[in-house]
Amino acid sequence: MGGFVPWNSQPLHTWAELHAPGKFLQTDGYSTHYIEKGQGEPVILVHGFFYDSYMWVRNIDALAEHFKVFAIDLWGSGYSSRMPAKHGYPLYADQLVKFMDAMGIDRASLVGQSMGGGVCIHFTAQNRHRVNKLILVSAKGLPGPLPAMGRIALLPKVGESLMGLRCNLPRRMLLRSVWFHDKALVTDDYFENVTRFHKICGTTDIGLQLMRDHASLGTLLEDIISLGRMRVPALLVWGRQDRAVPLELGQQMHAILRGSRLEVIERAGHCPQYEQCELFNQLALHFLLLGRPSGARVEGRRRRVLQ
Repeated sequence: MGGFVPWNSQPLHTWAELHAPGKFLQTDGYSTHYIEKGQGEPVILVHGFFYDSYMWVRNIDALAEHFKVFAIDLWGSGYSSRMPAKHGYPLYADQLVKFMDAMGIDRASLVGQSMGGGVCIHFTAQNRHRVNKLILVSAKGLPGPLPAMGRIALLPKVGESLMGLRCNLPRRMLLRSVWFHDKALVTDDYFENVTRFHKICGTTDIGLQLMRDHASLGTLLEDIISLGRMRVPALLVWGRQDRAVPLELGQQMHAILRGSRLEVIERAGHCPQYEQCELFNQLALHFLLLGRPSGARVEGRRRRVLQ
């Protein structure tokens, strides 16, 4: 067995040839890695900060029973290109436009977690005609406090030192302290799958830029207000124990997005789609299938805690 592979050290193309599980799409000379499953109306899954398309590993198959599902890696994450431009909502919304155009997708439903939820909000505010429904999971967009690890990363050179250590401890602590309510879920196998792409050159620098640059991942209040006026069909899903984007922010977003639905999942943190995947999948499918002329149904017990 080989030794420890340093973070931020591997060429993108070499690492992608070894580990990328999906397909690649070239647009304007840049590559988007994506996973594609199922048939039917398109649903696009947009991962959050620190993650790539592996975030949806417990959700893709369930959604693909009824829809054509695409889980994309945002530029700077996973096995997609590391861009020379500043990474943030405008760049990612542009990536989504290019992806949909190249794939011949006129309209899709969007599912985004945390930063990915912010991407979906920003995209929809600019391209309402291309979005059927929105599912926002612990979505960024309203002003809120940074978790302690995020505040540490803002300190000059401290983030670089911590994330450059030849060990797993800082990243494992970040997952356990910020993303999960049930820390036992952060197994060795899960950690390896989530952070494998962090070995690619440029990944650490982009991650620190995103944490530090409030212009990239700051408030989307104007976009959220615009969506409220548009009355976009929206399902908000929050973990009761979310420490990264507290439930109070989800309740505020729900109040602004008129006609939206807020579902609170117990015993879940910032990744309810993973911690309580069966309930999340039921909620997501019920919402996405609602109103379809086929009358498709999703069987199973579902509990709406807050509407």
